[in-house]
Amino acid sequence: MTQHVDRAPLEGVDLERAHETIGAITAQFEATVVGQTRLRETLLIGLLTGGHVLLESVPGLAKTTAAATLAHSIQAVFRRIQCTPDLLPSDIVGTQVYDARDASFTTQLGPVHANIVLLDEINRSSAKTQSAMLEAMQERQTSIGGQIHRLPEPFLVLATQNPIEQEGTYQLPEAQMDRFMLKDVLDYPSPQEEAEVLHRIDLGVFEAARASRPAAALDDVRALQDAARRVYLDPAIVRYIVGLAYVTRHAEQYIEARLARFIEFGASPRASIAFSAAARAAALLAGRDYVVPEDVKSLAHRVLRHRVILGFEAIAEQVPVETVIDAVVAAVPTP
Repeated sequence: MTQHVDRAPLEGVDLERAHETIGAITAQFEATVVGQTRLRETLLIGLLTGGHVLLESVPGLAKTTAAATLAHSIQAVFRRIQCTPDLLPSDIVGTQVYDARDASFTTQLGPVHANIVLLDEINRSSAKTQSAMLEAMQERQTSIGGQIHRLPEPFLVLATQNPIEQEGTYQLPEAQMDRFMLKDVLDYPSPQEEAEVLHRIDLGVFEAARASRPAAALDDVRALQDAARRVYLDPAIVRYIVGLAYVTRHAEQYIEARLARFIEFGASPRASIAFSAAARAAALLAGRDYVVPEDVKSLAHRVLRHRVILGFEAIAEQVPVETVIDAVVAAVPTP
């Protein structure tokens, strides 16, 4: 028998408190990270939903800075793991260390036991290590020497991939990529934004930001997560979300035949789950206690680009997955 959980609707006082907390975190983030507005939104959506994020970009686009800044702004424990082919699962999860003085083992927790974990170049680690990390992400716990160790809450993993260098990498299988709630692709900054970075370096703004007081605490983040779950999702929006996922699986019936034939596999039900949670968080970031269709549309690329699998023909013709996703969104009537 399924148990239905009733959540109290998001009231004005709670919405106002959430708006103030989000504003404080955003202000501190923008004081350090220039531009990257969508990246900030993606990270906050991941934080508010407990969903993990896959980031793809060339080096030097402030991914580490963004993650560290977000962690500092909420007094969270931050760890960065540089993935390499010789990285072992125990290097991430932790291990037991033998103490010869009293002939006993002590547990040494790995860097995954943090609030925000940056997995830099996850595709450089072996399949075994990737599997251990993804298991920790899914179960939110690790097992060391037969003992279970819960991961802290909130817990957010940001994994990065470098698309320009594939030598010595281990591509993430589609089933494992599906476990990431969102995948974002970062662009180069505009000339004005790049000039602002240099200006802030000269002024010492970044050092001052690192020394500043956090904008919020972990309890505030937990309150934001609760508020996001209470954002109203109308049944019409639910049908819209399910319709988007459905069309990716039956594209030949709804979109142009040329584009439909590029799709090998459509999105799994995890896409609908991700849309639902992320749209609620996006609405809260916008200061609303209800989801509108634009919240869902704004997330379409980030939710679907790693779930809609294109065949070799699309690669040969250089058709980006975003083009197919746009066709899917256009084919589903907006409520």
